[in-house]
Amino acid sequence: MRYDVINSDLFKQNRKNFTKQMRKNSLAVFVSNDMITRSADASYKWRQNPDLFYLSGIDQEETFLILFPDAPEEMYREVLFIRKTNEVIMTWEGKKHTPEEAKQISGVAEAFSNDSFERIFNMLMHYAEHVYLNTNEHDRSVSMGETTEVKFARKVMHDFPLHKYVRSSPILHALRVPKSKIELDLLSKAIDITNKGFLRALKFIKPGVWEYEIEAELTHEYMINRGTGHAYEPIVATGENACVLHYISNEAQCKAGELVLMDCAAEYANYNADLTRTVPVSGKFSARQKSVYNAVLRVHRAAANLMTAGTVLNDLNNEVRKIMEAELIKLRLLKAADVKKQDKDNPLYKKYFPHGTAHFLGLDVHDVGNRFDKLKAGAVLTCEPGIYIREENLGIRIENNLLVTKGKPIDLMANIPIEAEEIESIMNSK
Repeated sequence: MRYDVINSDLFKQNRKNFTKQMRKNSLAVFVSNDMITRSADASYKWRQNPDLFYLSGIDQEETFLILFPDAPEEMYREVLFIRKTNEVIMTWEGKKHTPEEAKQISGVAEAFSNDSFERIFNMLMHYAEHVYLNTNEHDRSVSMGETTEVKFARKVMHDFPLHKYVRSSPILHALRVPKSKIELDLLSKAIDITNKGFLRALKFIKPGVWEYEIEAELTHEYMINRGTGHAYEPIVATGENACVLHYISNEAQCKAGELVLMDCAAEYANYNADLTRTVPVSGKFSARQKSVYNAVLRVHRAAANLMTAGTVLNDLNNEVRKIMEAELIKLRLLKAADVKKQDKDNPLYKKYFPHGTAHFLGLDVHDVGNRFDKLKAGAVLTCEPGIYIREENLGIRIENNLLVTKGKPIDLMANIPIEAEEIESIMNSK
């Protein structure tokens, strides 16, 4: 692994928290993500199912986890099943975890090779009344294919039609929102690596460089600091490209006088940072660019102060709308009179700020969490307002990651340069 060994107490506690909420005489089963074919015999880069990782720490394909706290035999109350290796796998893919190594990583008492899974699972199903099955549930998810979890759930429900089936996701989504000390340490590592990448990019950016070259600088810094990759497809968008919210082609040349928006962050041990900064290609903001930049920064800070325990995320987004409208009026992009009589179902601010302000962050960049529930201390959120003015080829977004507390939120990215003058100073230093 590129990352340091994670304290197995994290996974032990996560499993304990989950099983406490299971119904009596229930079995829960979790499966790893599929390897997805790219072409011929090549596959896309694989990433573990975040729920399975949260409960086990196992970062390897073809893994199963069974949790059965009321199992008649104690040895089957927590069981991992690991891909069985052989000489061919060793030759082509390298070493895989042994069952003993899997027990050390996860803290699970029993582990077997996965060729034993079907026999043991079928045996345990005869003693379970309820079965918890897991799927990729997220209100922003649009699945275009059948996942391993769905295929597995369909098979189990076909083979055992008289059991009572329950969704694991509601329990896991609630548990994954507040971050433990160990998780915050992992997130902080991802943020530290992200900061190093950003500082490297600031020294590199100048007129004539290409967006993909900036991406390469970031990638180098993430990898050399043991990041497990980009937390998401990086956005490096200069000029008019910055007005395209999910621009990822990163193929244009940066020109003097333009701004470049970088929505780029590192992943470490499956935990994700999420940073956005917008900087001047020539090393100095124009008066207009700085005025828009500072407007976004004021909205960012006002929004961040709202991210306290008890706040409802959906309500927060509505509050930020009012703050943003005031800034857009100051910038003469909107007129106060027009705002007063605007169509409430089609508010004017959306022309310049078409997205939300915050989302949950953790094992997924757009992490699980209920935006209609009151925020609890321990949640980590992004704060990312932006203003996009297509007619001026000007797009600015500023994003930090914040830890929700009962009082003032803690900015986990407070040490990353954010003031316009600070960014200019670093870009022009030797």
